[in-house]
Amino acid sequence: MTQTASSETFLTQEAYDRLQSELQELSGPGRVEIAKRIEAAREEGDLKENGGYHAAKEEQGKMEARIRQLTQILQTATVGEAPPDDGVVEPGMVVSIEMFGEEETFLLGSREISDGTRDLDVYSEQSPMGKAINGQKVGDTVSYLAPTGKTIEVKVLSAKPYSA
Repeated sequence: MTQTASSETFLTQEAYDRLQSELQELSGPGRVEIAKRIEAAREEGDLKENGGYHAAKEEQGKMEARIRQLTQILQTATVGEAPPDDGVVEPGMVVSIEMFGEEETFLLGSREISDGTRDLDVYSEQSPMGKAINGQKVGDTVSYLAPTGKTIEVKVLSAKPYSA
């Protein structure tokens, strides 16, 4: 689930610093590098049939989109310490729940908290389920209204701070 552009994103200081570094790399050396690749491909001649040129332009578009995304996230981020290991669900926690008789484990918050080394689904605290479990304790059972109109019951099994 993704966050809307106007929503606030919780980030640990570590995640904020990692994203800030990525933004600096992309908007400085990254832009210079892609500009050089485009210019070199342009010098090869006919742009209509120049695969290297088109690939570099496409990569430039993706990079610029990531720069815009990072800028927005960093401007609206709430930076804080990793949540305490107190069994209370909040953004930045790896949460295990029981839903429909099955256990599911995920990171609550922004996917940007994760450094990508763990294979974890990410659910926004702004999602219906995220809102329902945010602030709940291990052992609590809550219900929420899903976008489909169904009421879903969820039991919190564990909540531990995310660590990369």
